[in-house]
Formats: sequence, C-alpha cells, structure tokens
Amino acid sequence: MKVLYSTKVTASGGRNGQVKSDDGILDMPLSTPKSLGGSRTASNPEQLFAAGFGACFENAVIHIAKLEKLTLASTSITAQVDLLTFDDGHFNVAVALNLDIQGVDGETAQRLIHAAHRICPYSNATRGNIELSISHRGERIV
Repeated sequence: MKVLYSTKVTASGGRNGQVKSDDGILDMPLSTPKSLGGSRTASNPEQLFAAGFGACFENAVIHIAKLEKLTLASTSITAQVDLLTFDDGHFNVAVALNLDIQGVDGETAQRLIHAAHRICPYSNATRGNIELSISHRGERIV
C-alpha cells in the first residue's frame, strides 16, 4: 500500500481531556456527554467519529460521481453514532449514515452509495466490526 496522507493526534485526559493534532489545526477540549454523567461543555469522541465518517463517505460518493462523469447538484450526509454497551461490559459503536444526493435518480444514487461503501476508508476500516446502516433520503440501502 502507498501512504497518501498521515496525521497524528495526541489525546490526553480521556473523555474529559484534550485532543491536539501534530500540525495544531485540531486543538480542542473533550467532555463526557450529559447522558453519560458528564458536563457536555465540549465535543466528544463519538461526535468526532461521526464527523470523520460522514465527511469521508460523502467524499467517496463525490469521487465516484466524478469518475463516472456525473454531475451532482448537491450532496449532504447526516452521520449518527451510537455508543453501545453489552451485558458483558464491553463497548462498541453503531453508525447510521443518511445521504441526500441531488441531481441523479434514485437508482443512480444507490449505485453511487454502494460504490462509495467499497472505497471509503472508514467503511473498509469498520466493515464487519460495527453495526452500519446506510440510507438515501431515509430509505435503507446497506
């Protein structure tokens, strides 16, 4: 494999700590969500994961559309990340992606979504490890 990009982020203090990238662009506090007993005064790991997965997957759709010489009027994605706990005490996440792809018919949108799911680094990194659902305008595709 060829490395296209590399970054480093240092986290300290856990869910109530700080994250900072090696280039200083990302430098922010974290806080535990209120539903987990925290203060919710800053972002949390699940929000950061949702932002990353959503942006990466949407870009994969745009990339596939460009390769196929399709013009998309607009795209957007809402990424939901649920923190899960199991009876034995271990944790995982579930992700739901809901896309809105404008400028192509529904069949083409579904094809783009399937192709994006094959090339998206987040999809590949999590495949088989988490519960993932992908929808287009609320209709489940994957």
